[in-house]
Order: sequence, then C-alpha cells, then structure tokens
Amino acid sequence: MFDTIRNAWKIVDLRKKLIYTFVMLVIFRLGSTIPVPLIDPSQLQGIFNTDNSMFGFIDIVSGGAFKNATIFAMSITPYINSSIIMQLLCVAIPALERLQQEGEEGRKKIGQMMRYGTVVLALIQAVGLYFLLKSYNVVTNPGWGAAVVIISTFTAGTAFLMWLGEQITEKGVGNGISLIIFAGIVSRIPSMARTLYAYVEGGTLNWIMVVAILVFALLIIAFVVMMNEAERRLPVQYAKRVVGRKMYGGQSTHIPIKVAGAGVIPIIFAMSIMAFPGTIASFFGKNAQSGGFWGGFLWVFSGQSWIYAVLYFLLIIFFTYFYTAIQFNPIEMSNNMKKNGGFIPGIRPGKPTSDYIANVLSRVTLCGAFFLAIIAVIPIFMNLGLHISNFSIGGTSLLIVVGVALETVQNMESQMLMRHYKGFLE
Repeated sequence: MFDTIRNAWKIVDLRKKLIYTFVMLVIFRLGSTIPVPLIDPSQLQGIFNTDNSMFGFIDIVSGGAFKNATIFAMSITPYINSSIIMQLLCVAIPALERLQQEGEEGRKKIGQMMRYGTVVLALIQAVGLYFLLKSYNVVTNPGWGAAVVIISTFTAGTAFLMWLGEQITEKGVGNGISLIIFAGIVSRIPSMARTLYAYVEGGTLNWIMVVAILVFALLIIAFVVMMNEAERRLPVQYAKRVVGRKMYGGQSTHIPIKVAGAGVIPIIFAMSIMAFPGTIASFFGKNAQSGGFWGGFLWVFSGQSWIYAVLYFLLIIFFTYFYTAIQFNPIEMSNNMKKNGGFIPGIRPGKPTSDYIANVLSRVTLCGAFFLAIIAVIPIFMNLGLHISNFSIGGTSLLIVVGVALETVQNMESQMLMRHYKGFLE
C-alpha cells in the first residue's frame, strides 16, 4: 500500500488533487475552532446533558464544532436533508423526474435547487438553534442584534461548507461532502480515546474491558465492510438480434442489488423522528429530567430506555424498505430489459420478471434493514448495559466512515488504473 501511495505521489495531477483535498480539509478543521460571537460555550453543555441523540449526531459529524459553538456548528446536515428531500420530490413530482432524466443539464438544475434548499434549511435550523441556545441561557446578550449575528453566522458556515465540499469534488479526490463528514467523525477519535481512559481512571472500566471493546469494534468494522460490499447479482441474458448487417446482443450480464444499498439514510430518517419530540420540548424548557408525564414521555425518546432502542430498530427497518422502494422500480427495470431483448434465465419477460425482481429485492432489503438496525442500536445497548455514554463513534458514524473510505479508495483506484499503476485494492 505504501508503494502505491508513493507511485500516486509521483503523478503530478494526482499529487495536486491530493494536496488540494488535504488543504480543504485543514480549512474545515480550522473553521471548526472559530467561535460564534455572543455565545458562551461553557453553558452549551446543558444541551448535551439532555442526551438528545440528534444533537449528539450533529456534534459528531461536525467534529465537535456544535458542542464548542463554532461557525461550522450545523456542519453539512442541512445539505444532507436537502438532498434527501430533493430525491423524494424527484419521485413524487413528474416535472422534477423528467428534469432528472434530461442528462447533465437536468442534474445541474436539480443541483442548483438543492443548493437553494440547503440555504433555506440552514436558515430555518439556525433560527431554531438560536432560540434553543437562548432557552439554555447560552446567548450572552439576547436581542435582535445577537439573533441576526448568530443566525447569519450559522447559515454562512453551512453555505461555506457546501461550497468547500463541491470544490473538493470538482478539483480534489473523492466526494467532497462525504469527506467533510468523514473528517469530522475521524477527528473525534482522540476524544474517544480520552473518554475511555477517563472511564478506566474512574473505575467504570478496566483495561481488559477496553481491549474487549476495541476487539469488538474491529470485528464490527470488518462486518460493516463485508456487508457494505455484499450484493445480490441477478443474471441477465440478452438475445441475439440483427440490425442491418450487424448482430447485437447474445452476451450475459447481471443486475447488482446491494445489500446495504440504502446506506445511512434510513438511520438519519429514524434518528430525526426519534429526536423530534425532545427537540420540540427543549424549546419549552422540558427534558427527560423534568418529571411528571412529559418527563417520562421524553425519557422514552432520550436514548436512555429500552423502548427507545426498540422503536429506533423498527423505524430503521421501515425506512430502509421505504427508501429502497423509492430508489428501485421493478416494473421499470423489467420493461427496460424487455425493450433491449434481455431476460432473466428461467423467468418470462414482463410481469413475471418484475415480480421476481420485487421478491428478490424484498429479501435482500430485509437483510440490509436488519444489518443497519443492528449496527445502529449496538452502541445504545452498550451504553445501557455498561452505563457508558458519550461514545464519540457509534454505529451510524462507523457506517459513514467505512462507506466514505471505501468510496475514496475506489475513486483513487480508478485514477490509478487509468495510469497503469497498481491500486489500493490489490
């Protein structure tokens, strides 16, 4: 692998891309340390004491910028939400679906809409975040002036990160947005190490348990890599046909259906819904420690109960099926195969083919749904069983890190193959 890196470094244009990507990520990390004016970071810890999982996820993705109230506090989550909403709208609105099928120009227009949507969502989230910080007495001098400064800073930070990610995608290596999320999560590894050491010093854990946790984490990483690359291949045979004096078809290929094709989107959906009650209640000064009916109700959604884990598990399975149904259309796939003279061996073209694809997709999706749900709830059960909280890297973060790492390695591999060098994957 070191020989491959050395060979990649010898290529001038590839070296420039690597340096450019590294510089952009350094800028992201530097921006994560610039505080927002008129906010007291020491008072911000009260939000995390409510064990709001959504806030914890935002802080992990932002690399600690949210907890420290810096200009990149909201990270790139508004862009993620905007992209998910745009994907749903492209399925629900025929005009957007036709625009998506127009090729490069259509994708540019959809990308522009996604950018505008990101700014709008960032502005809405910044307004809500300001009132939340104000309710926790984090804002040092509340008022219209402070509101304008804080909201504008949060929104501008997200817009700048969106631009930064697009620049990395265009001039660097890999997907810029994914790499920004990756850098934010990986930057928490030293914090996680300090947390584990603090638990050992406090007597909550011993070194044997720490070694067991690390070994278990490595096994989970291996399992995530295996499932992330796993796919079900449907064989497709194309009949021979003569057009003029040329003969087409006759070859065999396959349709790959990834087991974890939905990625972390079902987890994000489920996490958003589970965090919604606590987020709304925080505007009114309520949390899981308030007592009474609302305290008990919010305790269920606080991540400290078994009920939360079960509901979280079921929601992930539901959203995996929901998102897969949006992404894959067995009837359309069957019709496209029929138009091009393709068929699945042993299956008649038309409705039997679409039914077969739907059945296979349902079974593969079930495996992927259970995989995502198990990975997501394992840290919750560890926290409940070992009474350990504030793990910097959970199941969701692990999925993101592994997925981005594999994607970046494959991108590098393709560029190395174009230049006839051996790549990272060998």
